This record gives sequence, C-alpha cells and structure tokens, in this order.
Amino acid sequence: MKIQIINGPNLNLLGVREPGIYGDSSFESYLPKLKEAFPDVEISYYQSNIEGELIDKMQQVGFSYDGIVLNAGAYTHTSIALHDCIRSLRCPVVEVHISNVHTREEFRHKSMISSACLGVICGFGLDSYRLAIEGLRLKK
Repeated sequence: MKIQIINGPNLNLLGVREPGIYGDSSFESYLPKLKEAFPDVEISYYQSNIEGELIDKMQQVGFSYDGIVLNAGAYTHTSIALHDCIRSLRCPVVEVHISNVHTREEFRHKSMISSACLGVICGFGLDSYRLAIEGLRLKK
C-alpha cells in the first residue's frame, strides 16, 4: 500500500508555530514514528506553502497511490481548486487537522474540501495522521 501525506501552508513550522495549539514536535520528527507504526505501508511526505504545488502533487500521485492524507492548512477554508482536484482523483483523500478546528475561530469551522474527501479527522494532534492512515487501510 502506498500513501502520500501532503501538508499545506505553515505546516513546515510545526514545533515552532503556536506550540500550545500544534505541539512542540516537527512533522519530520514524527514521520519516522509513523513509518514504524505501518511497516507494510509505503509512506511518502510532501509539504508546500503554495496551493498550486499541492494540486500538482495530488495529481501526480492520485492515480497510482492507494490514498492521500491531506492537511491543507488554511487552504481548507478557502480552496475550491483543492476541492475540484480531490474530486478528480482515483484514490481516496482523508482531510486531517492537528487541532480541533471546531473549537477555534469561526472561519475555521467551514471546510471547502470535506465534501470531496473520504473522511475528516481533527483534534488528535499529530496522531490524526495515524488515524487517517488506519482509515485508508480499512477502505483498501
């Protein structure tokens, strides 16, 4: 099984950015633990602050991988382009958020991509990624 994790804007600052909300670990320090938890899954990781690059990556893997775990960051709440891209792919996409977006600012309560995704996981910190991979494995 091949799964692509894609992180959007500002997630390159995990461990530094608002640790009270996002924790004090970088994604790069979490990734080996995730790979260890799923030795039978090929997990690839990509991060970009640029919307078009996220779309390019999803189109690149969305027809050959078994799933995508997407934390689109703030683009979650604004991007019809990401929504349309997700709808065009063959593989399922799970929307992930580290924080519980529903307990935060009102503008974070609306996702433009949820209706195109297989499911949504939020509020479990970096463990949200593990839960998303488990969900994709169940769908396989």
